[in-house]
Amino acid sequence: MGALSAEHRAVLRRWEAAGGALATRASVVLLAADGLRDAEISRRLGVSRQTVGTWRQRWTSAGIDGLEQRPRTGRPATVDEAEVVTRTLLAPGGSGASRSVARELGLSHATVAGIRRRWRLTPDEAAAPSVPTRPPLPGADVWVMGLYVDPERAVLLAGTRRGAGHHGGGPRAAGGTVIGADVLAGLDRALDAVLAAAPGGATDGAAAERGPAGGGAAGAASLRDGLADYLAEASRSHPDLLLHAVTLWDAPGGTVPAPPDGLLTLHRIPARSTWRTFLRAMIALDSTSHPESSRRVYLDLAAELKRYAAARQDRPCAAVRWLRENVAGHLRAEHTPDGPAPNLSWSGVNQIDLGSFNECVVIETVRLSGTITRGEIAHRTGLTQQSVSRIARSLLDRGILIEDAQRRATSGKPRTPVRLSGTAAHALGIHIDPEVLTAVVIDLDGAIVCTRSSPVTADTDPAEFVERVAALGRETLAQARGAVREEGFLGIGVAVPGPVDIASGTVLGPPLMSAWGDLPLLYLLKDHFPCPVLMEKDSTAAAAGERWIGRDRRARDFAYLYLGTGVGTGLYLNGDLYRGISSNAGEFGQLCAIALGRVGKDGRPEMVPECNPPVSVPDLALRGGMRAPDGVGPGAGSGSTAAYLAVGEAAAAGDPAAAAAVREVAQAVGRGALGLVDLLDIDLIVLGGPFFTPDVADFYLDEITRTVNEFPTARRLRRVEVEPSVLSAEAAAVGAASTLFHATFTPRLRGERRPPGASGGLRA
Repeated sequence: MGALSAEHRAVLRRWEAAGGALATRASVVLLAADGLRDAEISRRLGVSRQTVGTWRQRWTSAGIDGLEQRPRTGRPATVDEAEVVTRTLLAPGGSGASRSVARELGLSHATVAGIRRRWRLTPDEAAAPSVPTRPPLPGADVWVMGLYVDPERAVLLAGTRRGAGHHGGGPRAAGGTVIGADVLAGLDRALDAVLAAAPGGATDGAAAERGPAGGGAAGAASLRDGLADYLAEASRSHPDLLLHAVTLWDAPGGTVPAPPDGLLTLHRIPARSTWRTFLRAMIALDSTSHPESSRRVYLDLAAELKRYAAARQDRPCAAVRWLRENVAGHLRAEHTPDGPAPNLSWSGVNQIDLGSFNECVVIETVRLSGTITRGEIAHRTGLTQQSVSRIARSLLDRGILIEDAQRRATSGKPRTPVRLSGTAAHALGIHIDPEVLTAVVIDLDGAIVCTRSSPVTADTDPAEFVERVAALGRETLAQARGAVREEGFLGIGVAVPGPVDIASGTVLGPPLMSAWGDLPLLYLLKDHFPCPVLMEKDSTAAAAGERWIGRDRRARDFAYLYLGTGVGTGLYLNGDLYRGISSNAGEFGQLCAIALGRVGKDGRPEMVPECNPPVSVPDLALRGGMRAPDGVGPGAGSGSTAAYLAVGEAAAAGDPAAAAAVREVAQAVGRGALGLVDLLDIDLIVLGGPFFTPDVADFYLDEITRTVNEFPTARRLRRVEVEPSVLSAEAAAVGAASTLFHATFTPRLRGERRPPGASGGLRA
């Protein structure tokens, strides 16, 4: 053992002088530092050599902290059940981590096992977990729905399904959405800031030892009224759940008022838990049981707590009143939704079941080539001729491939090429735009079988909006029914403006669609369709469609610049869509703002108007002297699409003001594209989207091509091609449908991440 620092030696001497459990540990380390062997230390202190070895090892591995936290068997004086639950749920390996949790917390395995049985977290439990509050929550499948904090108390709002019984078979990992220690630590810091801002602070216990906030009885009554209003609001906002108010802490003698009409039940935390660990346990239980309870939900909660703490000095009676969005769309097990007619099931999820990675490799090779012989497949893929023949025979039997006309060979027998059968698979794509809903059904070749659209306004009620999207999908499927084999229907892709929380299927802050913000759209739509439903950002969906339909022309890395209500980017890199950790890769506006030097005084990149073409192009044209088209004026608002099309038509006809406006926006977009080229080192940019119209296409192509080839750092090493999209005006809808083909047929090794929501039945 090395020499002790003066600081550590002083600490150990104090422990040794104080006596008790720490004295022996300190003596072991001090004697070992003086060079004594374990046997001599054991003799001097009258302890076993095993004890000496244990504390020497703990000192070597963990220092002072290792001596303070003794792992021991047997039941300690106090056991925090909620801490055991949290460690169990979030530990690697999930339900099989009992022994490691016991070792980590210094508990016996029997103690941990008993707690897990009490909370019903054992692997063999038939029922879902149980939360032993006082009184216990009446059902399983628990969501964390809200948090109320004022200077007197804190109340956690939990939700359970209506109706009797437990659902599910224990917590299930929501792949990729389980929160980590970083999120819990962030919540801890935010709570500490809230407690520091509150008069008197709070303590880590079931109750806070402090008096009411300023204002005496009147102030306390005001706070109780505020909580009662909050609970009533929660009951109105979440009518599909049974709500339970769990008091985390309150002032001495404080009570939680029951809302009128008994809209929810009142509970206290379990006796053998602190409020802080119980809150962690509830969050862990929620996030591991529900994919919609993603990191974003709890990052939002932490942000709300921080805002409250920062505002305390200005609003001494303000309260945290956090309520999450409705989870009604995730309660499908409770009812049979009003969806398609019984004979319109479209549930062919497992019919196309690819048995191997090599099958996907063959399909991808055929798709890129159009038509190709078996020998050419073997040459391009490196597979043996026998393997290719076997795989091709299987795919032919299942109707995924079909044979083409024979080719005459220079020697030997004629060769029969194969190609994809377009009718082997179909998918429905739905694009959600602030002004119009578009739905298309496409086949495996990317051909549009049918398309329908429906106008929509941004102020449409969310419930009516979801019903209109579902109705449009049903109508489009009904129209395509004669051309689509039910057993080959893969599912539905939905393209939405970003940012989007893919894990929870929630549209967060869509431009010009504020009424639909925080709408759990994916799970609401799943109520209407008994088939896989995937959600993608519109620009990412467009990139998927470009890759699939572009075949060999898009068989390399590229960035898709999507000109819609805002400019977004879809990225296809290293043979797959690149979505990023939150599936929001490709947000273009801030990159463009930085490239243009548009940064506010606070350092935040500004919202660049050029990155909203349907608004900026008409405004620039009118300011440049163009005569306003009939019915179109400055700030056209909802008429911006008509204004944009009118300016584009004028620019193509030679109007100087219109042409200058389009060119100015194209130059700004080009500066952002330059950042993409330098950052990603790509040599292909694809332009598309609803506002990349034929009238303005040449302006964008010319300006962006010039910028990305004249200014990049590595311009001498590559030529960047800028090409129009192979997709039609329905790029996002076609791309959304293509995500089903991409998820099903693109070759990936098992274990690689697939798009969120992709069915496990569609194996690669």
